[in-house]
Amino acid sequence: MSDNHVGVDAPAAVRDCGAMGSDYAAAADLLRAATDVTLLGHVNPDADALGSALALALALKKLGKRTRVSFGSPDTVPEVLRGLDSDGLLVPACDVPAAPATLVVLDCGSDRRLGPLIDRVAATRAAGGRVLVIDHHVGTPRFGTDHILDDTAVATAVLVLALLDELDVPLDPAIATCLYAGVLTDTGFFRRATGATHRIAARLLDAGVDAEELSRRFDEHPFAWLRMLATVLGRAELVPEAAGGRGLVHTTVHLSDMVGVTIDDVEGVVDLVRSSSEAEVAAVAKELEPGVWTVSLRAVGDVDVRAVAVSLGGGGHRRAAGFTAHGTAEDVLASIKRALG
Repeated sequence: MSDNHVGVDAPAAVRDCGAMGSDYAAAADLLRAATDVTLLGHVNPDADALGSALALALALKKLGKRTRVSFGSPDTVPEVLRGLDSDGLLVPACDVPAAPATLVVLDCGSDRRLGPLIDRVAATRAAGGRVLVIDHHVGTPRFGTDHILDDTAVATAVLVLALLDELDVPLDPAIATCLYAGVLTDTGFFRRATGATHRIAARLLDAGVDAEELSRRFDEHPFAWLRMLATVLGRAELVPEAAGGRGLVHTTVHLSDMVGVTIDDVEGVVDLVRSSSEAEVAAVAKELEPGVWTVSLRAVGDVDVRAVAVSLGGGGHRRAAGFTAHGTAEDVLASIKRALG
């Protein structure tokens, strides 16, 4: 069984956005030879994970492959992302084959991010199948048999676009919308975009993306979201001495705050908290169940919040990262302050 790190130039259309140094030809050959492909994103999938998986699945379907897309948990797709599944390719985790012949894992910084579907990787390899890992996180290990790994790419969607070019699959509105959603959100709605990012966005728009409608999906929330926001922002605290004097602003979202809203509705709270000019680091701890928290970290300066997240069992990017924690809200916030130094 080979362990091919995919390694040559990306197509010129995406080269400037970081999709370099990978053998897209080898990955394309692997997928052309496949007849049945299972694509997995990480648990609690975001737009980049789900959009990348669905875009590639739609392209493979055009090539006559049988495809399915899934993720480990939760059981439902976030409301804002449901419209991306235009062809009904999403299946529940229980319907994922025990040992897929060809498995593609997207946007997972490690196999642990597959949650309860982590066993599919080992099972596929043990059965002589192939596991293609496509990811843009820093330090992603080579846990597959084949890899497209580029931590300079702004989104996994960019790497998928390069692979579609290699497969010679033309963009259509459905595929382009899935990719655009990933680029849009992983660049912080283009806050961290480069000129190359905008060139890619223009290409996707030209392929039929309705950017206004898609952006509206991410902007809309139920009325209860306003009440939740007032409560959560009202308990925000500023710690000027944290992060070596660069400052930390933090807040918590308790289960009792989420009446009428879902965990997906609170994902953007960290970006509002980050707007504080007195702190370079923002942290929001969201209670998933009693004593279990998912924490979002953001940085606007030179603080590496990925290093903080990794030290606490998570991961991500230099300016956007996260981890899961257990204990009280006070315990969680204390661990963040210690990790920041």
